[in-house]
Amino acid sequence: MSEIKDEIILRGLKENNLKNVDLNIPKEKIIVFTGLSGSGKSSVVFDTLATESRRQMTLNYPLYVRNQMPRYERPHADLMQNLSPVVVVEQRPIGGNSRSTVGTYMDINPLIRLLFSRIGKPSIGSATDFSSQSSFGRCPECGGYGEVITPDLNKMIDYDKSLREYAVKFKPLSPAGWQGNWMMTCGLFDPDKPLKDYSEDDLHLLLYGPREGERAYAPFHTKNGPHNAEWDGLLPRFTRLYINRDISKLRQVSQDDVLAVSTHSLCPICQGSGLNPKVLECRINGLNIAEYDQLELPEILEELKNIKEPMGESIAQQAIPHVKQLVDMGLGYLSLSRKMGTLSGGEAQRVKIARHLGSSLNNITYIFDEPSAGLHPEEVDMLIIMLKRIKAQHNTVIVIEHNLSVIKAADEIIEMGPGAGVNGGEVIYQGKLEGLKNSPTAAALNHKRKINKNPRDSKSYFTINRASNNNLKNISVNIPKNVLVSVCGVSGSGKSSLILEAFTKKYSDTIMVGQAGIGISNRSTLATYMGIMDDIRSILSKETGQPAGLFSFNSLGACPVCKGKGVITPEVAFADPVTIPCEACGGTRYSVEALFFRYQDKNIVEILDLTIDEAINYFKIPKIIKRVNTLKDVGLGYLTLGQTTSSLSGGEIQRLKLASHLQKEGQIYLLDEPSLGLHTEDNEKLLDVFQSLVNRGNSVIIIEHNLNFIAASDWVIELGPGGGKQGGQIIFEGTPEEMVNAETLTAKWLKDGVRKHFT
Repeated sequence: MSEIKDEIILRGLKENNLKNVDLNIPKEKIIVFTGLSGSGKSSVVFDTLATESRRQMTLNYPLYVRNQMPRYERPHADLMQNLSPVVVVEQRPIGGNSRSTVGTYMDINPLIRLLFSRIGKPSIGSATDFSSQSSFGRCPECGGYGEVITPDLNKMIDYDKSLREYAVKFKPLSPAGWQGNWMMTCGLFDPDKPLKDYSEDDLHLLLYGPREGERAYAPFHTKNGPHNAEWDGLLPRFTRLYINRDISKLRQVSQDDVLAVSTHSLCPICQGSGLNPKVLECRINGLNIAEYDQLELPEILEELKNIKEPMGESIAQQAIPHVKQLVDMGLGYLSLSRKMGTLSGGEAQRVKIARHLGSSLNNITYIFDEPSAGLHPEEVDMLIIMLKRIKAQHNTVIVIEHNLSVIKAADEIIEMGPGAGVNGGEVIYQGKLEGLKNSPTAAALNHKRKINKNPRDSKSYFTINRASNNNLKNISVNIPKNVLVSVCGVSGSGKSSLILEAFTKKYSDTIMVGQAGIGISNRSTLATYMGIMDDIRSILSKETGQPAGLFSFNSLGACPVCKGKGVITPEVAFADPVTIPCEACGGTRYSVEALFFRYQDKNIVEILDLTIDEAINYFKIPKIIKRVNTLKDVGLGYLTLGQTTSSLSGGEIQRLKLASHLQKEGQIYLLDEPSLGLHTEDNEKLLDVFQSLVNRGNSVIIIEHNLNFIAASDWVIELGPGGGKQGGQIIFEGTPEEMVNAETLTAKWLKDGVRKHFT
């Protein structure tokens, strides 16, 4: 009898755009899923395989435990067999509040605090006392934030204006918000008198509140009549509401809004650590806990290895593997105090991977969503070694990837396609690298990199002088205008510090397309995101004489049964959740009445079913045509107007964001790793968009590791030579052709792909 192969068996997969896909995935191998953006890779790997594995894992727990756990609906498939437990490392940005650091995310900080509480001298007490979030541990001056932020009256107040004329420039305290209205209607202040004409007492009351021992009653007027309230003063109110609390959770105001009307400086008491001076007196081998936090990771490793006390050594031995994982991932230049929110996409991805690699479990399926995202070609080799190490521990490694080096390292390649969206959802190849022919990925592997030998000339420059943000070493640089500029370098070399911080601070009118998400939901569609849904409803309203709300599934036009969701999720108590299409509307989300009315022979559902390519010929309104054309320009012509943003892949979301910015008439476009999540074929389309932007007189600056983008640029700036303290310098400026002859890390990889056919 032949030996039974241990492999994952999937039959009849129908999630999203999958067309009845059958797959056998071998275990204990590196399997790379590739294909165009939107071809169905995530539908197989995340929405089917990972979801079903998680669903079945939760079935092992008692019901009362399962009620506290995430609930997973069974994916649309006929058969899913031989799954193993999954560990998923997604591309999604790492959450966490403004205090979240590398040390807290990796669970290293609790061990360091425990270490100081046990062997630090002089002894302080419990481990929690070494945290800036404990009542004893936090600095009394800055409340644990490390910075002293004080409102700046000159930035916040325009004394020549009255309250009604927006004398208060901070939006939440201006007439735009309820607090500004309260000031104008409470009877204490003349809303139409310029502040410079206020008496000394009135101005003091407005800015600082009542004097000591006094109270100022200020009725708050609502539609139900006046309510008793007391006025506390603009500055005390601003400090209480926007400085002495974590405002990252507020919707109406951001940290940047607060910093725009305040001054912030390093706290003089704790020197930025956020810790009580008494805590900082406690040391191990001469270093206090704040100094530990500032060390680069290899330095922390040395300190931990030098601890010889029996109790301290046992705690240090628990922390060492976590720190070592980060160093092995090439993140040695980071410190434990580095804020998670300041990491680049590639850095955050590797911190996530490092967090998962500490496990000694095996026979697990590890799923990685583009682990090469944000990595320099030099760092991709290190990633491949890490993937092979996971496989060697008898695990299955499934990778969604476009990077050709990672594809070449796979034991088996599964390419989805042949197109994207409705044109995808099929397996067009499964097998070894050498058998891959006649597909987008095969074409990409045989693609010959072309160096731009005729770069555009620039007559003028953007100048940055003596930039010292983060690890930048007082660098000055001239960036050519009206050309395509690539900024490259290894992770942590200073690209983001130079371009996203120093450059945007000086040139604030820059249109920036970053890596942040777009706030997706199943009620947000392409049409709503691009701002044309109101115009579509107006057309129907004008044509039919009906209210515009009738053509919205969030308003009058919603199906009365499913309330505009298109699906019904019945309450099934402790069983797996189940979603069924609404029978009343057939999943269209609209009421029968809404579907009765038409424009050019189509009702609202038929209009939203138009693909972007079809919509260009259907509509006549210039605004709609212009915005739909920007979607076509970035290669999203196959999507429909009504497609929900929650159903888009990472690469599609990246291009949707770009399209929404392209409709603005800008001068400077700045893009942070635009190749993220895109197949080589999609990249060519994106490059065409950039070239046409430059041809129209704009400046386009991209932070990028993709060598095809760098080769096609007019000008290249490389930072380095390393990351962290070893970075922060400009090591190359010039044309791509000049770079081929340079001796830098990026040049090494550019030569590698070019020398073979460089003429």
